[in-house]
Amino acid sequence: MELDGIQPVKIGIITVSDRASKGEYEDISGPAIIDTLKDYLTTKWEPVYQVIPDEQYLIESTIKQMADKEDCNLIVTTGGTGPAPRDVTPEATQAVCDKIMPGFGELMRQVSLQYVPTAILSRQTAGIRGKSLIINLPGKPKSIRECLDAVFPAVPYCIDLIDGPFLEVNEAVIKVFRPKS
Repeated sequence: MELDGIQPVKIGIITVSDRASKGEYEDISGPAIIDTLKDYLTTKWEPVYQVIPDEQYLIESTIKQMADKEDCNLIVTTGGTGPAPRDVTPEATQAVCDKIMPGFGELMRQVSLQYVPTAILSRQTAGIRGKSLIINLPGKPKSIRECLDAVFPAVPYCIDLIDGPFLEVNEAVIKVFRPKS
């Protein structure tokens, strides 16, 4: 969809949940990511949004589709980052990435530890596939916002470095860092 003659940036949002994908309950995590990004971004963008079950091959193929075919330069996942047997989002992310960006997961766990001692059970990670930054977030909307508030200041510059679009933000909501040229 074109707005004002400008093609909007596409951002992938993937909710990984067996129950939400079956319609057993409403996905609230994906919409929480969309709402947060609406708060942050002034760049015109549109979500490419999917709810899928906790199946590693499906998570991998969905990330690849969004990165390689949909041209999403940012892909944010929610769910599947814990220690349970069906939590395989980090493994799927690592399998499709060219580079792993461990600082994202480290910072998200550090921030989450301020709120819950179980944050050490989280296995969120991030990585680069081509010109896409993929970030794994926890499944709870409150944790999603806390984690995005922590890592998003580095996201636009990371996307600059991988030749993605220039993302502009509402500085009253989130301050991003870009080195002075």
